[in-house]
Amino acid sequence: MIKSLIDSVADSTLHRDRDRFHLAIARLIRDYLDTANVSLYRLVDEGSVTRVVPEDPSLDAPYRFQPGSSLDAARFPALSDMPTSWQDCVREHRIVQDPQSGGTTCAVLPIESERDVVGLLVVECANQLQTRELEFVGAILRIVKNHLSLLDYGERDTLTGMLNRKTFESTFEKVRHRLRETGGNSKDAEPSWLGLIDIDKFKSVNDTYGHLFGDEVLLLIAQIMQRSFRGADQIFRFGGEEFVVVLDHATTAGVEIAFDRLRATVEQFAFPQVGRVTISLGYSEIFPNDNPTTCVERADAALYYAKHHGRNNIRHYEALVATGELIVKSDGEEAELF
Repeated sequence: MIKSLIDSVADSTLHRDRDRFHLAIARLIRDYLDTANVSLYRLVDEGSVTRVVPEDPSLDAPYRFQPGSSLDAARFPALSDMPTSWQDCVREHRIVQDPQSGGTTCAVLPIESERDVVGLLVVECANQLQTRELEFVGAILRIVKNHLSLLDYGERDTLTGMLNRKTFESTFEKVRHRLRETGGNSKDAEPSWLGLIDIDKFKSVNDTYGHLFGDEVLLLIAQIMQRSFRGADQIFRFGGEEFVVVLDHATTAGVEIAFDRLRATVEQFAFPQVGRVTISLGYSEIFPNDNPTTCVERADAALYYAKHHGRNNIRHYEALVATGELIVKSDGEEAELF
């Protein structure tokens, strides 16, 4: 029994994909507590509201990309609308047991990263968890926290805390897979988008004020971006002063508003010592058969156009092509500006 549990824990920590890892831990705890009723949720911050988003409940099914895994979190309930035991679990970072009217117990378990509670496991048990079970489950949750901290260390930019470039391709693949499964080109499907963001004249900030103030500008702009987008949107620091954002499920009008709101917020922000800083942004729709490089190149062409037409503006690649302001060469590798 002990060897089997240790083997299960070891197998779980092989996963580098967080969704797969969370699912493996859910299976492990379900099997140890001998219950069929385990629900897995992730927590998504939507501004001042934390949303509770259910994951795939079919724990016995082989892991696959879930078509709804990147749906707009705003349609899911807020944590404040969930039972008090759920809120206590998140606020106090501890297992909370909630006796049910039928004599069963609902145990709410926190999934923690180094920074915060990022998910919940909700387990329905025939009886209240006893000391030995709580100790075991608590030990598993500590392993989860340590493993997620290691993943954060490898996947996040040390200055801004944003996802780094090497995590981009796996995120892009999930979006592309969902688009394929749900018919990304259908009339009813909301598109997904990739935006490439660059800080205007950032070299002059470093040259004039020094790298310490340059780093502060990067950090502050990263914080503005995190406040400007939805919790389900993914933001990456690509290196230097360049960032990428992936917006899943957004209308053409909605993505234009979101990106221009970011541009205006940065323009109006008073950066310490430096004063005014602006950004330029190019973006493109993500298509089901895209590869990451091709999509980034399209967004980069739109960004290049924005840089050469006044900076401090946003440009949509497909719109530029449609109006003839960008001409795609026949080999598909380059675009000419007009």
